[in-house]
Amino acid sequence: MVMFQAMALRDDQSESLKEQEHNKGVKHLCEMGIIKVPKKYILPTLERPDNSITTELHDVTNLKLPVIDFAELHGPNHEQVITSLAHACQHYGFFQVINHGISSDVLSEMIDVARRFFELPLKEREKYMSTDVHSLVRYGTSFNQMKDGVLCWRDFLKLVCTTEAHSQWPSSPSDFREMGVGYARETQMLFQSLMEAILESLGLEEKNTHNKTPKTNQESGNDNREENYDIIKKDIGDGSQLMVVNCYPPCPEPELTFGMPPHSDYGFLTLLLQDEVEGLQILHKDHWVTIKPHPQSFVVNIGDHLEILSNGRYKSVMHRVLANSKKSRISVASLHSLAFTAVIRPWPMLINDENPKRYKDTDFADFVQYITTCDSKHKNFLESRKLTHIYT
Repeated sequence: MVMFQAMALRDDQSESLKEQEHNKGVKHLCEMGIIKVPKKYILPTLERPDNSITTELHDVTNLKLPVIDFAELHGPNHEQVITSLAHACQHYGFFQVINHGISSDVLSEMIDVARRFFELPLKEREKYMSTDVHSLVRYGTSFNQMKDGVLCWRDFLKLVCTTEAHSQWPSSPSDFREMGVGYARETQMLFQSLMEAILESLGLEEKNTHNKTPKTNQESGNDNREENYDIIKKDIGDGSQLMVVNCYPPCPEPELTFGMPPHSDYGFLTLLLQDEVEGLQILHKDHWVTIKPHPQSFVVNIGDHLEILSNGRYKSVMHRVLANSKKSRISVASLHSLAFTAVIRPWPMLINDENPKRYKDTDFADFVQYITTCDSKHKNFLESRKLTHIYT
């Protein structure tokens, strides 16, 4: 009897040790020399990449995203670019931006310093480990490691991009903070310019210029914040930015797990910088398709907040990341929205009898509540914000 109790105790201790190792991230597991994917990362058979919806081999092909030449926005082809931008937002939810004005040195240096961060010894990386989703700097693993039933093959460093937070960003590598802050400022300016073009593509600037019918007192009372183009531009300029530096180490059995599970992004726009390693897939016309990295470009996707603002005209699309067995993949996602305290609602001028209000008002607190309570299989925050009466 004593022998069996001792064996059970050792098993419990072994499981506890495994859990501690998992919480240190997949980069740590790789450094330990694992040759098989731990059980905690193995998806049920029907949820694995090759068995999930519409992922037969002939379906998973490279998709050429719409390309937006940012420089053309300021030239004679402005209207054509705005039309192309509207088409991309409405029918793809993703597009690539070239000639964006951020130097190739800034992009390559950001990828390089991100890679060097993840190459630091664990004792350096784990200084920033936290399960607090409100932390200004957070090193973690998976999607939501405290909630995910099955972990995914990804480590990350999340950085809130404010002047107050910059001083808490990693000081190692020695140039990380300088490179990261400079990159964040450049992407914030690019985001603001892209949003101006997107608002124009929605026709909101023109409508605000020509439709200046004063509100009645009752209408003004129902909307405690004046919805006009200048206000939303200011809100965007004063908005929030969250930078997520991702590392997807080589996985010994990539067919058993995801780098990131299917999900949508919460904000207005996400600007993704990635190295040359493929991995990103988007759900397009009910098919998972691979996005081939394009040097010196950004992959930009519509977030949940922009779909809400556009009252459903522009689409926040589900996407995922595949693991691979050959090479580590580095990406830097810059997520942009309004201030964390701001309320996001469908733009009143995009609501009418033919297109009634489709989404509840929402804010960042709603998103945090969602990700800390949702089950690990469904990561589509937008579905929780839809007004059900529209679809009945």
